[in-house]
Formats: sequence, C-alpha cells, structure tokens
Amino acid sequence: MAQRTDAPILLRLAYQAMLKSGLPVDDILAQARISPALLDVQASERTPFAGQAAFWKALEQFSGDPHIGLHLGEHLPVYRGQVLEYLISSSPTFGEGLRRSLAYQRLLSDAISARLVQEGDQVCLADLTDSSEQRHFAEALVIGVIRFFSSLTDGQFKPLAVHFTHVEGAPVSEYERVYGCKVTLGCRENRIYFDPAVLGHRVWHAEPSLLRLHEKMANEKMAELERLDLVGEVKRAIGEMLESGETSLEAVAGRLGMPPRRLRTELEEAGTSFNHVLADYRSRLARRLLARTDESIEQIVYLTGFAEPSTFYRAFKRWTNETPIEYRKRKQEQLAAARAAAKAGIELS
Repeated sequence: MAQRTDAPILLRLAYQAMLKSGLPVDDILAQARISPALLDVQASERTPFAGQAAFWKALEQFSGDPHIGLHLGEHLPVYRGQVLEYLISSSPTFGEGLRRSLAYQRLLSDAISARLVQEGDQVCLADLTDSSEQRHFAEALVIGVIRFFSSLTDGQFKPLAVHFTHVEGAPVSEYERVYGCKVTLGCRENRIYFDPAVLGHRVWHAEPSLLRLHEKMANEKMAELERLDLVGEVKRAIGEMLESGETSLEAVAGRLGMPPRRLRTELEEAGTSFNHVLADYRSRLARRLLARTDESIEQIVYLTGFAEPSTFYRAFKRWTNETPIEYRKRKQEQLAAARAAAKAGIELS
C-alpha cells in the first residue's frame, strides 16, 4: 500500500493560521521536523500524513491548548486557487461540482476519503477523514471544509450537525460556538450534515469550457500522483532490501512483481530513474544516521548497502561535498549549539 501523503497546501494553510494565532511557527516546525522549504509556493513535494502526529503534538505543546485543532481551525484561510475549487466553481450547481470534486479529493490528502450520502431528507459529507487517531486534524479540517463550501455557495452552506469518531474532545459549548451547530462525539464516521437544498445552488459564473479544462488538469494531477506512488514503492523496496546488497533494478522490479523494463519506463515517466532513486535513498539514510545516531561509519556503510567503505566515502563526498566525518562533526556542533541556546532560553525565562 502506498504511503499516505498530503498536498503542501495543507501545511501552508496551517502556517497562515499559526501566524494569525501568534504561535511560534519556527519552533513548531523545527520540533515537528518540517522543512520551511515546504512553505514555498513553488514547492510541490507532498508531505507524509504520518507527520501529522508530530505536527499536532508540537502545536499542542507550544500552545498549551488541548483543543488546538478546533481553535487553529478558526484562523484557517479559505482554501483557494486549487483544482478542487475550480472543479466546483465551474460546474452548473454546487451539488454537481461537489460530486465531481470528490473523485479527485486525493489531490488534497490521501487521508481524506469523503463521500456524499443522502438518507431520506438528510444529506451529509461522510467519512471526511479516515484517521480516527488524528483528532486535531479532523476538527481543523471540518472548519476548513465548512468555510470552503460556504465561500462557493455565497454563504448558503451551513452545518446542521457534525459527527466525530473520537470520544474525548472539547466542551459541548465550545464546539457549538465554533461550528455553530450540535457536535456529537464517538460516532461511526466523521460527518458534516447540511441542508440538501444547497446541492441545487446555482453557480452563476459556471463555464462549461473551463470545466473540461479543469477536469483535464485534475486527471493529469491524479496521474502524476500515481507515478509518485510508484517512486514511493521503489523506495520502500530499496529500504527493505538494502542490507542484503540486492538493490539492482531487476531485484527491485521482482520485489514489486513487475518486469524491469516496465519499471524503468514508468520511473522515466515520473521524471526520475532507478539509479537516482537509489542514490537519493542512500544519501538521505546516510545523512540521517550520521546526524542522529552514534552508529559507526563502518556500520553505516553496511546499512546503506555499500560493499566497500571507499565506495561509500566517494559517494558521500559527491552527495554533500563533505566526508562522513566532517558531516557528522558539523551536525553534532549544530545540535550542541541548539541545545545550549534552548537551555539558555529556559534559564532566562
């Protein structure tokens, strides 16, 4: 199964909300091990959804707020300028656009798996996120969805009720203040109930020709994600096979159950090559082990799948323009300086 990832727009929205909340964003990002480079509007690299846990833990720690997802959500900017918005805004009605956009929700996050459910005179967006362990993420996401849909319906979209799967949360009065409706915990799915009439809301600026263009764009982006899935599968296979030294294209292709020629072609279509993916994996692993562990260099040579230390040294010098010893020394000095600065800050406070 491919690793679940999020589009970088989620981090950028959260970053803007943190700034508005007056939170120490640099410290939070550092604690959660999130690179500030991901905030660049030109950055397209998706972030692992598994990193959400560290992100929200850091947020809760620095804010001292046990309901930080709910309260950070109040400061989220409206989701704009993305293909999901274009699909809805160029559809004849909100309902048509919503149904169309649900087919592409993975472009926003692999952890979002919503579906439109109509039960008699009730309608809801069900199973909004399939991560019951990420309470903060779910509570902030619901606010973001409500504001997004409200902006696309001239304020007509309003929640009638919200359901969450987690059983512990904020006080009832606080939920009602933020969401403006009844909130129930311990439910089977995360859901947002709303007036079915909103589905028929006419999008006055809908444009059929743009809709076709936006669907084409969405399909291209979905195909790109599928190619990235393959790269991720190759990386995981390399990680599982690295210590054995059997990390040739043929061996990895066999592990993935596909012909080597097909793997080579599909990696080329993803804008990379097997040798590049292998080198990148080895480089990241080596740097992480040198910077964060006390493993001997001889052991790191083995763990990164090199047969000879001399080959590892040459490769590492090519990757970083430093020897492994120089890199470890520099990283250790940086870590010591950061710890000293943090200790001084605690003593001063």
